[in-house]
Amino acid sequence: MNEKQTTNQSKTLLSRLLMAFPLTLVVFILVLVIALLGFEAVYADRVYPTVYVQNIDLTGMTLEETDAVLTEALQYTMDGRIEFTYQDSAWEMRPLDLGYRMDPSTSAEQAFSVGRESPFPINLVEKARAWFTGVQLTPVARYDERVALAFLQSIAAEIDQPMIEASLRLENTDVVVVSGQVGREVDISATLGAIASYLLQMENAVIPLVVEESSPVIMDVGPQAELARKILSEPLVLTAPAVEGEEERSWSIAPEDLASMLVIHRGDGEDGENGVYQIGINESLMQVYLSSLAPGLYVYPVNARFIFNDDTRVLEVKDPAVIGRDLDIEGSIEYINQALLDGAHEIPLTFQTLLPAVTDDATGEELGITELVHQETSYFYGSDPARVQNIRASAARFHGLLIAPWETFSMAQALGNISLDNGYAEAPIIFGGQTIQGIGGGVCQVSTTLFRAAFFAGFPINERYAHSYRVGYYEQRSNGVRDPRLAGLDATVYVPIVDLKFTNDTDQWLLMETYMGNYSLTWKFYSTKDGRTVNWQTTGPTNIVKAPEDLYRENPDLSKGTIKQVDYSADGADVNVTRTVYINDQVYFSDAFFTRFQPWQAIFEYGPGTEGIPEPGSD
Repeated sequence: MNEKQTTNQSKTLLSRLLMAFPLTLVVFILVLVIALLGFEAVYADRVYPTVYVQNIDLTGMTLEETDAVLTEALQYTMDGRIEFTYQDSAWEMRPLDLGYRMDPSTSAEQAFSVGRESPFPINLVEKARAWFTGVQLTPVARYDERVALAFLQSIAAEIDQPMIEASLRLENTDVVVVSGQVGREVDISATLGAIASYLLQMENAVIPLVVEESSPVIMDVGPQAELARKILSEPLVLTAPAVEGEEERSWSIAPEDLASMLVIHRGDGEDGENGVYQIGINESLMQVYLSSLAPGLYVYPVNARFIFNDDTRVLEVKDPAVIGRDLDIEGSIEYINQALLDGAHEIPLTFQTLLPAVTDDATGEELGITELVHQETSYFYGSDPARVQNIRASAARFHGLLIAPWETFSMAQALGNISLDNGYAEAPIIFGGQTIQGIGGGVCQVSTTLFRAAFFAGFPINERYAHSYRVGYYEQRSNGVRDPRLAGLDATVYVPIVDLKFTNDTDQWLLMETYMGNYSLTWKFYSTKDGRTVNWQTTGPTNIVKAPEDLYRENPDLSKGTIKQVDYSADGADVNVTRTVYINDQVYFSDAFFTRFQPWQAIFEYGPGTEGIPEPGSD
């Protein structure tokens, strides 16, 4: 056969095949449809092949059979176990008890619906996927988290506890301790999350509870409590060291009073991190208490007293300096606090040392005391022993006394208390417009002498008061004769109301010395001369006013026939004294002192029944 014939035969065969293909396709489709119809007929009320729920093959099962199989197989709700643990405690629960419930019926319906609920083409795809690869479905379950939450809350009620800081307090003298406690709180939210993950996988589980702990800063206050009890076991005794002329002093604070003065407060530990309770004194209360003691414990610093040796021209210590002290309240509180912590019950107070301006080792060159700059003497002939005693006692207060540069000196302040205990006696004094017996009569002899020493030395007089009337003692010369030129150069002091003050207006210290003679008092000033001189004038007594006539009055304490003069007459007068002070012949300052003396009446007292008493107005 030739090539042409072969080609024709091939064409004929192809034509026949093409004519047969539609018929074959129709037959194939028909067979496929018949097969599908048969498949649908077989699975019309059954689960399609290879559909699984929780790995359970449900192929070919009816809905009722599927429900029964799943109900039998899905027992996790009842048989599952979820165990919660915390420390040594455990709580085992079924999923059902946690609000987790399996739903076999709905799971069966879900399996049965595979390949049926979607439109035809999609259903066909689902059926094919199920046939060739299988469909794995998750069982349907209902989880009510509120049930699990309620359960966890009940566990938390057993576990949770508040954090408690250890504390310490005082009830009177009893020490009350509250122990510390670690705080615990179940983290319910975190635990709920852990529960859900296991339930969804239908797995048994042991779940450690998530518990947040908070530790107190202070857990134990036992040592501090013991310390508080020790502090209150005995009285607190505060002591002050003895000073010259006194014994050591002490004050006892009973435990019940001490308890009210203690405070317990939080503080930082030594590491700066852990807090501790600290016991100590209530500083405000102790400050009030110590402030009440402070005035009685204060020792005023007193300069050393000296005598200027005229031969050697050096200072010799007469009375040593007094080192002063002042209660250091803040320092004492700090020391008391520390001593209490150390277990002490007798605690000395602390003091600040107050040094005087001039101590025993001072020299004349350092102080500027190198020579006698002035001295003044007054006379008091006819004074009775009591008056002389008072002059001596008063003058001694100023012997060796120093006046600082530019200091205004107060005689009343230096004089101090005039009393029988300080060596004074009763003698005539001017009081209430008359001369009466009083303690310290004659002190004005000392103030007058000091006034004249300051006056003639050229120091400024800041305060001076004259007597009410002219007193003969203050106008005496060395021979006892009365000199009117001395009238108006007197000065009175009545502590603390009436004072005599003058100022050391130099850059050098001023040393005063007083010396008693036979009815005389000499006042010396030692310093360094600065070239000052004094020019003074006096008018003497002017505008004389005669004294009233003598007064006689009965005194029932006197015996019959006794007449006693208790006051002496003096004419009234005005005196004006002026002074000009020069330094190196240049006027430094001028001042004037005006005195108006009242006319003074002589007074006589007599005993009842005394005869010969002059009548008023008689010569």
